[in-house]
Amino acid sequence: MAPVPTLSFKCALITGGGGGIGKAMASSLIKMGKSVIIAGRTESTLKKTADEIGATDYYVLDVSDTSSIAPFVKRVLTEHPELDCLINNAGVQRPFQILGPDYSFDLSKADAEIDTNIRGPVHLTVSLIPHFNSLPHGAVIMNVTSILGYNPFSLINPIYNGTKSFLHSFTMNLRGQLRDAGSKVKVVEIVPPTVETDLHRERVDPDDNKKDKGNDSALSLEEFIGDVEEGWRGDGDVVAAGVGKDVVGKWYRAFGEGV
Repeated sequence: MAPVPTLSFKCALITGGGGGIGKAMASSLIKMGKSVIIAGRTESTLKKTADEIGATDYYVLDVSDTSSIAPFVKRVLTEHPELDCLINNAGVQRPFQILGPDYSFDLSKADAEIDTNIRGPVHLTVSLIPHFNSLPHGAVIMNVTSILGYNPFSLINPIYNGTKSFLHSFTMNLRGQLRDAGSKVKVVEIVPPTVETDLHRERVDPDDNKKDKGNDSALSLEEFIGDVEEGWRGDGDVVAAGVGKDVVGKWYRAFGEGV
């Protein structure tokens, strides 16, 4: 059996769906006629976003707390058995200076970043696989990585870069395992470049990912979602946006599919 087309699903769960690119993807899919459930850490933000874009439902979930994921999945599937798409979008990016003053750095922040960007998506994906594999019409899993997972040129956030490299590799291997098992579950990697969101909120200049701050390669949310929609319609395994198209293209030309 071949994986289903990317846009064949009916109901998507998007983590980190209260704002930024998660909200943009949720809004886009709702306009396509999809049912969308958003999840995130702040209930007030989720409620506001759900009301604004017309989300089907919202749930408070901190993916870094992996002990909460199994009961969360059980609840969501009980209330929304029609769920047939997961978009792992929740993520954090923190500056991490290894050679800081007096070598003083807070490793708990690094641990939290790893928990959010790696352990959360892995636990959530694995917890939903049995349900997705049981669906006769198939399902879709999308993991949001970053061009920094392909080329870690931003020296200020080595932990983030490493987590996105992990998620890129995990996505490739997940796709390969499901394919070899004859699963109908489609696995898609979404690769953003710099996008005008609040991802850089912990930097000295939290707006350094904005065009009006001189970051010419940054995409607006509208530009980002335009590229993503084009990629979804193209039905490929990797959906890159902006300069990410060139970065991803060079990577695959150099190394091939790999699996």
